[in-house]
Amino acid sequence: MLDWNGYREQLLRRIGQLAKATPDTVRGYRQLGDAGSKTNLLGGKNRELIALAVAVTRQCDGCIAVHTEAALQQGATREEIAEALGVAIAVNAGAALVYSARVMDAFEAKAAQG
Repeated sequence: MLDWNGYREQLLRRIGQLAKATPDTVRGYRQLGDAGSKTNLLGGKNRELIALAVAVTRQCDGCIAVHTEAALQQGATREEIAEALGVAIAVNAGAALVYSARVMDAFEAKAAQG
């Protein structure tokens, strides 16, 4: 099992080092992350729940570590996190279903060609 707390701390240190090497890149990334908090239409907790669902979809351990902590800081419960992850699971299954239909389309197009 991954030591999530240790991993998060290690990742943040490494990102800090990266920020020293290429400050504009990391600053630009932070601006993207901070943009939603300016309007705050969704609220911090909902943004973090969305971030966790996307983290699962993108299979990003760093995002999972950072946004799990942030979701908890925003007051997310285990049940809310589980529901957000359920959405990620459903959407990913739906995407697999859609792309499965595309495979069948490609098959039929090739079969029709002879």
